[in-house]
Amino acid sequence: MTGPAGTGGLHGEYVGLGPLDEYPIHQLPRPVAWAGSSDRHFYDRSYFNCHDRTGDIFLISGIGFYPNLGTKDAFVLVRRGDTQTAVHLSDAADPRGGDRMEQRVVNYRVEVQEPLQQLRVVLEETEGVALDLTWRGLHPVIQELPHVMRQGSGTTLDAQRFAQVGSWEGRISIDGEEIAVSPDRWIGSRDRSWGIRPQGEAIPAGKPADPPFEGMWWLYVPIAFDDFAICLIMQETPDGYRTVNDCTRVWPDGRVEQLGWPRVEIRYGSGTRVPTGATIRCTTPEGKDVTFEVSSLLGVPIHVGGGYGGDSDWAHGTWKGPAFTERLTYDLNDPAVAGRVMFGVIDHVGRATVHGPGAGTPDGSEGWGLFEHGALGRHDPSGFADWFDLAK
Repeated sequence: MTGPAGTGGLHGEYVGLGPLDEYPIHQLPRPVAWAGSSDRHFYDRSYFNCHDRTGDIFLISGIGFYPNLGTKDAFVLVRRGDTQTAVHLSDAADPRGGDRMEQRVVNYRVEVQEPLQQLRVVLEETEGVALDLTWRGLHPVIQELPHVMRQGSGTTLDAQRFAQVGSWEGRISIDGEEIAVSPDRWIGSRDRSWGIRPQGEAIPAGKPADPPFEGMWWLYVPIAFDDFAICLIMQETPDGYRTVNDCTRVWPDGRVEQLGWPRVEIRYGSGTRVPTGATIRCTTPEGKDVTFEVSSLLGVPIHVGGGYGGDSDWAHGTWKGPAFTERLTYDLNDPAVAGRVMFGVIDHVGRATVHGPGAGTPDGSEGWGLFEHGALGRHDPSGFADWFDLAK
């Protein structure tokens, strides 16, 4: 016997039934709230970034659901000058999946106003920080290639993602200071991803990796120009072997064009692993060269309060108790904080220009979005011999 009418069943094995099961969207013979994989690392997440093209401010935010961990969480990360502020929110996830129809974690919520085109991201005042931002896509979404990583016989990452570059409108409030956000200046990128990715509390490691993990090199560049958007994703092993190569251009009418096997030169600040820019040389299907010159105006290490890449302060999917919130503030000049930067991925306010016969727009046209890069550990093509080697 199920629970009372309207509860969707609250006892025994029927606890998974929820409002999503009223719709013909099932992919497996089980309730939608039950993940298709029993892997504890199954997740479903949104990521957003937002900036005004000046390099004065960069806001990054996200919300994630972890059904096999019974948790959900959200974060807001803001850098202005040398101060980086993080707001974290966490709570129990609804086992019937109702909170995935109303995407909310404590005071944070995402409203889908027009799928794949318009969203609203709201943080009601929490620890002195509040947001009310509306996102509109400037070009169609880009479906990325599946991303799979293995270690020995095990799968550490198996995910699907789509990306989009768009404009923002609304307001940001920090400690009583109101920042107006207008779509003529404010831009950013977003992605939606789901699948398997390490989350939550650490689990026993088992047999040590053989060979041991020596690092990875990662580049992610979604940029919008007036006439098109690009999304580049590259990942390489320490010897330079490319395990992910996905570079596409999307046009306003939805046409998607592959831009081949990009050749990339990253420029780093001397004595650091913080990139200042990159030259990305691509080729159209017709064999025409197209080059993107990308520069950083401001970088946010997303492993410092953002929950990514071994963040010591915040790990996605970790149980913090019901209705948890906290605010952390980082001084990026503090040696204890600055010393963490080269051990993770940095998201940058990205400015780009496009050149060459395959540009598809006037030569030298300007684009804006995200420049995300991390060179972790050894990477032979970059000249990094180990985890502590820095650019000359």
